[in-house]
Amino acid sequence: MKFLIDNWMLISIAVASGGMLLWPMISGAMNAGALTASGAVQLINREKAVVVDVSEADEFAAGHVTGAKNVPFSELEGKLPTTVKNKALPLILVCATGARAGRAVAVAKKLGYEQAQSLGGGLKAWKEANLPLEKA
Repeated sequence: MKFLIDNWMLISIAVASGGMLLWPMISGAMNAGALTASGAVQLINREKAVVVDVSEADEFAAGHVTGAKNVPFSELEGKLPTTVKNKALPLILVCATGARAGRAVAVAKKLGYEQAQSLGGGLKAWKEANLPLEKA
């Protein structure tokens, strides 16, 4: 016990540095279902994945993934089945930062799209990877 009291500062530094070493692993687990931009490109090219942007219409018009279809998150449950009829194809959901797309994956899977995934980091990550954008 005397050792702990005498060396409390060293122990706290050791615990803090251990936490910092574990942080990338913990935060990576939170985005486990999210695709990288390069992974999305591979799905689009190899498996004919369908890209659905769940941003609002004005955000979509400002810039979106080339060939993406726009179904705002608020209308996803009603419009997704008519927009993407083939539920067997991989589905990539995109928004500005990836937050709405992450929630949209749960909605898509509930509708029967078992291969639905979100683009990790959203359109921001797509731009950072220097991938092409379309503007309406």
